[in-house]
Amino acid sequence: MMRSSAFRYYRARTVRDAAAALRDGIPDAMLLAGGTDLVPNMKRRQQTPSLLVGIRHLRALGGVRNGHGLTIGACVRLADLAAHRGIAAGYRALAMAAGQVATPQIRNMATLGGNLCLDTRCTYYDQSAEWRDAIGWCMKAPGSAGGHACTTPDGASVCWVAPGSDRCWAVSSTDTAPALVALGADVTLVAADGERRMPLEALYRDDGMAYLAKLPDEIVSAVHLAPGVTGWRSTYWKLRRRGSFDFPVLSVAAAIRLDAAGRVADARVVLGAVASHPVLVPEAVTLVGTRLDDATLDSFALVAAAHAKPLDNTDLALGWRKKMARRYVAGALRELRGARHPD
Repeated sequence: MMRSSAFRYYRARTVRDAAAALRDGIPDAMLLAGGTDLVPNMKRRQQTPSLLVGIRHLRALGGVRNGHGLTIGACVRLADLAAHRGIAAGYRALAMAAGQVATPQIRNMATLGGNLCLDTRCTYYDQSAEWRDAIGWCMKAPGSAGGHACTTPDGASVCWVAPGSDRCWAVSSTDTAPALVALGADVTLVAADGERRMPLEALYRDDGMAYLAKLPDEIVSAVHLAPGVTGWRSTYWKLRRRGSFDFPVLSVAAAIRLDAAGRVADARVVLGAVASHPVLVPEAVTLVGTRLDDATLDSFALVAAAHAKPLDNTDLALGWRKKMARRYVAGALRELRGARHPD
């Protein structure tokens, strides 16, 4: 049986109290809400916080609130998002993404904020401490209790995926982030002395280690979605080995808005699980003014797939995953045009 290292637990009184506890417990304090990713990581010694700050009980982080658009608390469970009628009707990609995370048991525990801040994954990283000891640890997990770190002769840390690289290439595997980026969501970050709001896409960096562009004592407290606009359609396609439980090896989130004539008035397409951050495809603007005919879709899918640069750090062959990016982009847009989503 794998056991985590010793830690202290603090039950926060408010969101800002939790942020203050993070600040005071830096560098190794972490938040605990659903714990579906953190607890297994702790047992594998990928993360060894000395302090866990409990926030699941905080009412300020719960609920789905209507107003100017929709505000979703960071501790809303993924199962509740998938079953929410308003989200399924106006923000379908999010409901689809939340409903495809892991298993029903995990979705009943996992939270939106946890999925948005999901640790990046890698074949060489997501293993037991003993397995990593056997080959030498990587720069994302730079050492073990036995001190068997993996370094080059000059002492530099090594990425097993790309040994000649000076950065970590662990991949972003969150399902909800690509869907919310495609929907143009904002996120609120709360610190002990204030808060700020930013586009969700700006929360992510293309770095397997420093993958979140937030301060260590900032907490993702809420996600904000603009009011549903007539003509918007969205979807989420996920590729994985099994039909449940598995993390994505590729995902495509797409949202389009049609005008009265049936032409595209706005479009956003996001690729997930192909880099250390969700990849917003800038060429989606070229779809504006088109009717999404087959030639346009195939041409755009080829361009979008060029942004998919998977490495050999997760399940299935990387060359095949790249080819599937083209098929999934085209398929998602054909669905939004009117074709049926595959079961």
